Amino acid sequence: MKITFMGAGSTVFARNVLGDSMCTPALCEAEIALYDIDKHRLEDSELIIKAINENVNEGRAKIKSYLGVENRKEALRGANFVVNAIQVGLYDPCTITDFEIPKKYGLRQTIGDTLGIGGIMRGLRTIPVLEDFANDMQEVCPDAWFLNYTNPMAILSGYMQRYTGIKTVGLCHSVQGCSRDLLHKVGMQDKVEGRYDKIAGINHMAWLLEIHDKDGNDLYPEIRRRAEEINAAALATNDPEKKHDDMVRFEYIKRLGYYCTESSEHNSEYNMFYIKDKYPNLIADYKIPLDEYPRRCIEAMGRWDDEKKKLFDNGKITHTRSHEYASYIMEAMVTNNPYKIGGNVLNTGLIDNLPADACVEVPCLVDASGVTPCHIGRLPVQLAAMNMTNINVQLLTIEAAVTKKKEHIYQAAMLDPHTGSELSIDDIVKMVDELIEVHGDWMPKYH
Repeated sequence: MKITFMGAGSTVFARNVLGDSMCTPALCEAEIALYDIDKHRLEDSELIIKAINENVNEGRAKIKSYLGVENRKEALRGANFVVNAIQVGLYDPCTITDFEIPKKYGLRQTIGDTLGIGGIMRGLRTIPVLEDFANDMQEVCPDAWFLNYTNPMAILSGYMQRYTGIKTVGLCHSVQGCSRDLLHKVGMQDKVEGRYDKIAGINHMAWLLEIHDKDGNDLYPEIRRRAEEINAAALATNDPEKKHDDMVRFEYIKRLGYYCTESSEHNSEYNMFYIKDKYPNLIADYKIPLDEYPRRCIEAMGRWDDEKKKLFDNGKITHTRSHEYASYIMEAMVTNNPYKIGGNVLNTGLIDNLPADACVEVPCLVDASGVTPCHIGRLPVQLAAMNMTNINVQLLTIEAAVTKKKEHIYQAAMLDPHTGSELSIDDIVKMVDELIEVHGDWMPKYH
């Protein structure tokens, strides 16, 4: 069996996914191919992955690195699973461009990797690379599963599912801990053990539709009461130390009736409600961290050398299996022991009131037959409406990538809830044109 990791220079993430695989009996003897276009980052990852292999896996995995586009096909050849964690253009030059140019037009962002103008541009520069991956995979590993972790998740996974023949599922970290973390935040941690929930929607805005304790009691009424009480107390003070980091999603509970999967810093820019020049107090009231993703990038780059040293404990690196889905998916497919995930898949009649072209996030059963999504039915109408504001952008971004028509990029930005609520159409067009020009060869040519 062969696992190929695309973007292996994402060292910490590669360590988690591949370390998990080496801690799994059904996967521990796999051939592992590490692929990246950055020599130094690839060398760091190879050093750490090989150390894990020796220290926790008795050297049973076979690990080989592949550098550069010229070696990509060999990295993929014969793979059973391809894990994707690439970031096209990295922080510099592309991510910082996605933040700094919109600022000139008065458009501010927090994360900018999933929706908004940042998510649109990231999707447009990543899809051509995934197209190349898919073409290579069709030639050298046509039956492999593509496990996509790269954002913008719904845009990239949706593209792969609609326009390539590659079996693709999108995977995110935000589903596994959603209900557990919420219970801790509202002081109901005693209900965590044995709880069960139902989550569905789209990536980063999948809804916690149901949550029950081990005895079958509905926990939502008490969650709603506590969340409103906590937010009311935080909004009543001007002391930032007395505000919490999940103000936006707690407001979702009050206004929409339900909690969603991804963080408040993400969700603050997925709508037209919070980051508004006309109401600057909202940013402070809801503790919205503008420019959060660039700040994290700078911090991560600054501490990487120290982190690399800390990965080794007295010269020996260790690993404990994490909650990342990838190894559990591979294990379920190899052993035919079923496993349940929250997966990003094409909406083949799964959520009745979202479009068929949408990439949705729903419970899925994984076994030797692959990934089998569950039918959800209709979402509450207000939740489907919120999802649609994001799906509109996702579908238009994919359309732009496929047709190479610039007008669809304009339309995606115009219909993005945050961008469209802040800028005029003329400024949106100017901003998009400037972003395309500055990105240069990182993006294909549009007409």
